[in-house]
Amino acid sequence: MSDEETGRLGERIAEARHRAAMTQAELAATVSLERSALAKIESGSRRVSALELARIAVALDERIEWFVSPAPASVVSHRNLQEPGAKSPAIDRLVERLARHVEFALAHDERLALDTPNLARPESGRAAEKSAADARKLLGLTENAPLLDVSGHAAKAGLLVFGFDMGADAADAASILLGQGGVAVVNGGLHAGRRRLAAAHELGHYLFADAYTVDWRIAEQEGDDIWESRLDRFARALLLPPQGLTHAWTRFRRDSDLRTAAVKAGSVFRVDMSTLARRLRELNLVDATEAHQVRSVRTTKSDIVEFNLVVWEEISPSPYLPKPYIASILRLYRNATISGARATDLLMDAWNEEDLPVVDPLPDSAIWQFVS
Repeated sequence: MSDEETGRLGERIAEARHRAAMTQAELAATVSLERSALAKIESGSRRVSALELARIAVALDERIEWFVSPAPASVVSHRNLQEPGAKSPAIDRLVERLARHVEFALAHDERLALDTPNLARPESGRAAEKSAADARKLLGLTENAPLLDVSGHAAKAGLLVFGFDMGADAADAASILLGQGGVAVVNGGLHAGRRRLAAAHELGHYLFADAYTVDWRIAEQEGDDIWESRLDRFARALLLPPQGLTHAWTRFRRDSDLRTAAVKAGSVFRVDMSTLARRLRELNLVDATEAHQVRSVRTTKSDIVEFNLVVWEEISPSPYLPKPYIASILRLYRNATISGARATDLLMDAWNEEDLPVVDPLPDSAIWQFVS
């Protein structure tokens, strides 16, 4: 390792320590080093052994690759905006890991091609509606059609949507723009309708070329002058197109009471009642009192049976990995670009080696052909 590489490695160790909100003394004690030795490692004046680096990685809850390979540009830019010494949220670490994995797949699998289309950033709520209509055309949807598979359609536009249950106190979602395509992470702990709304919101960030975004509470911003509020409007319009929802709602209300119409519309467009109520109000299909009533509706088991509703889950179970990404990792495994252990790592341990395709045994020397 050259002096320059030793210096960069030391800088990354120091950065990871700051991200973990640990002092040099605390980290040194955890990995059985003198504080002065750790200080020299971070300054680049002392080399770190493989065993020491492994211990440091465990103590800082980072992966070895984090220290030895550069992060995607959007990740670096996002880090630079954070307060020095601030502990990095778990979703930041997850986004970075997935970004690295996707960039690895892109570099070694020529069949994984992610387009990166861009739409003009909407400057108002009305413009957000127009942007949603443009996005639906980009995704191959008609004016009336429900968007039934957000993750699948997002992948067609180059955004790979992953789902991980991060708990109620974590962010709703996050997204990062890569050199080719992008990655979004949705909190799998959200209800199904909220997961879809979060994915649609992150698709907006991606299409409008936002480099890196973490969204903590989607659909809670108000006012067209707030960017996140415009993205919420975009997401609702993407999932609930004006013409399609107006047609369906008019038909349901002609034959049903308000509650039944809401249950049916929520099922057809696969949205939660809060999103449906807000969208109906935006389109002047209900008044404020009716919107409040719709928001309080809960679909029951009897509704599912009596109205013959389709029970759906999306971006589930957790962890959820997008199909194009899974297919890419399996191709890399089949052609012996990566080992079984590396494949399960890239698949975020959602798969065991026994789940991988059966391939012909490789000679012991094949280990030197694998890409790490």
